[in-house]
Amino acid sequence: MLELARGSLSKMAAQLDEPVRYAFRSGEVEVPVNPLIGRHLRLEYLGAIHCIHCGRRTKTSFSQGYCYPCMQKLAQCDLCIMSPERCHYDAGTCREPAWGERFCMTDHVVYLANSSGIKVGITRASQVPTRWLDQGASQALPILRVATRQQAGFVEDLLRSQVPDRTNWRALLKGDAEPLDLPAIRDELFERCAEGLEALQRRFGLQAIQPLADARPLEIRYPVEAYPAKISTFNLDKSPVAEGTLLGVKGQYLLFDSGVINVRKYTAYQIAISCAG
Repeated sequence: MLELARGSLSKMAAQLDEPVRYAFRSGEVEVPVNPLIGRHLRLEYLGAIHCIHCGRRTKTSFSQGYCYPCMQKLAQCDLCIMSPERCHYDAGTCREPAWGERFCMTDHVVYLANSSGIKVGITRASQVPTRWLDQGASQALPILRVATRQQAGFVEDLLRSQVPDRTNWRALLKGDAEPLDLPAIRDELFERCAEGLEALQRRFGLQAIQPLADARPLEIRYPVEAYPAKISTFNLDKSPVAEGTLLGVKGQYLLFDSGVINVRKYTAYQIAISCAG
């Protein structure tokens, strides 16, 4: 086996193309993944995890790559990251106000995506289209631009009364979702939620929540030669090796003929990546 990289694993870099282009990121090294499809690939956990913030060795990875003390003190690990509507910046209790100003008090996009079916989500405007690539969406449509993360959370909370906000990862890895008419779904969603959207605009201002009426759906194709017949997952905490013939990549999942693995789950794990020569 030829070793390609060794070090702390990060989520794969993804670049929009036909198909999406992926690269492993291990320490300072980037290794293109697309050329490895069809070859025997091996990921070996070397038994150590180092916090992606402070570098401390930790037995368990918290919040995808942090040690427990960092998870407890950093703003990016606070509960409001998963539930933006619970933002407490205005109360003066943000863990890191400067971080909040940079990442939360900035334009966000509310979007519809089709991965395992329709879903609603939010992301920083600067993370379009990366967020959709990481989720494995085959279609995506931005529908609103919102002034802050908290306000985007309020909008998402309203819209998910009509549309799910979760992806069925097993369905995602069984094949491409059936194409959907995202503009038609957007229009119907706006109609159903008109009263709630108007209330939020009155609360925060018309400029804070702006419909993106001219946006067009993005179609995304992933480098997958075949989908696995059975969805079984590798667990590096129980068995340190994930290997097999690489069938493709979708979202942050590697699809092998022997199982699948979510690379992002193992952020900060010390990993050796090798392939058949």
